[in-house]
Amino acid sequence: MTATADACRFLALGDSYTIGEGVCARERWPQQVTEALREEGTCIADPLIIAVTGWTSDELACGMQAVALQPPYDLVSLCIGVNDQYRGRDPEAYREQLTRLLERASMLAGGRPRQVMVVSIPDWGVTPFAREHAHDATAVGAALDRYNAVAREEVLRIGAHWADITSLSRACGDAQGMLADDSLHPSAAQYRLWAQRLLPLARTLLAQLRS
Repeated sequence: MTATADACRFLALGDSYTIGEGVCARERWPQQVTEALREEGTCIADPLIIAVTGWTSDELACGMQAVALQPPYDLVSLCIGVNDQYRGRDPEAYREQLTRLLERASMLAGGRPRQVMVVSIPDWGVTPFAREHAHDATAVGAALDRYNAVAREEVLRIGAHWADITSLSRACGDAQGMLADDSLHPSAAQYRLWAQRLLPLARTLLAQLRS
């Protein structure tokens, strides 16, 4: 969609789960949310996605500095931390990085943390990839719970919004059709479930701009 002057602007920040590793561009959850909003009548441009597979929280921060962003954005999403956990970093070190990212995201949303939607880290421990590489699913899940607890605390502290999709990722597990060909990342079908869960919050955040 060609952006018009009155179109809402959506900035999506993250890693493989935001860029949609293993799926095509239209199947990424930010694009699916955008298309659903359009079907409801919202005038919204295609999301600007700043995300790379494998990025940690500090790498996302560096990546954002390398892009000429043009705030304010009407909606900013953030989903980051899985690679911090995968690399064995302490959750408190993640907290420090996330706090900076949240401050940056709020600024990009025009100084409005209420326009920031933080998406929880999905549980990759339930996937065949984890089993094949001898990762303990219980340990991975517990570590991600700690990361998500840290993230939720910081999100609520600044007045942003927390969106849980971790439970969805666990419910999908390795069910047929729910994972991409790499047996690790979500498929288009799983991202559709994410989009359905995230859509009401995205709708509310955009609507409150007009209230």
